[in-house]
Amino acid sequence: MPHAHAYDYPLGVSDTPDHYFSASPASADERRTINVPLAGVTRPVQVAPGVFSAERIDQGTSVLLQHAPEPPLTGTFLDLGCGWGPIALSLGLRSPDAQVWGVDVNERALDLARGNASSLELSNVQVGTADAVPADVRFDLIWSNPPIRVGKSVLHDLLLAWLPRLAPSGVAYLVVQRNLGSDSLQRWLVEQGFPTERFTSVRGFRILQVSARA
Repeated sequence: MPHAHAYDYPLGVSDTPDHYFSASPASADERRTINVPLAGVTRPVQVAPGVFSAERIDQGTSVLLQHAPEPPLTGTFLDLGCGWGPIALSLGLRSPDAQVWGVDVNERALDLARGNASSLELSNVQVGTADAVPADVRFDLIWSNPPIRVGKSVLHDLLLAWLPRLAPSGVAYLVVQRNLGSDSLQRWLVEQGFPTERFTSVRGFRILQVSARA
């Protein structure tokens, strides 16, 4: 049966053997320190091959960090697809009284994110796989640069696993490149019952504002 819309974001992954969304990257775990802007201050973090954006904060994440609304002072937050941690770390720094969860499938990325949170003394940031988050936790805020390149089906399953866990007044901000299907994703989210608006557009990226289902 044909889909109602011709989604224009990618349907599959690349042919390279070592994806940043692999649970166990095959590349050598050669860690190094880089300096990146987090919560308005340049700070040292550790990165490594086999994780997303291992050289710098990628452009999409940078757009989200700079242009999403200031997070609440308190609450329970989620960085979905945290990688080495730029979003989770920024949320933890900006809202020290909030509880921040960072979730990823990539074990190397999770180890890096844990180490980066520790080195920045962010005791309010917890990092793990999806199973590490108690089932009854609800989120007041979700920030994500979602892994569009995992393919439509996997991406949809990921969002349908986490967006229903928004608190009734919770909101998610997703940054998606316009030419990788941000407008198609917005339509699909609305079809799933999540009120979704384009919050802003910056340098070819959309930030989608997604509210909890009524």
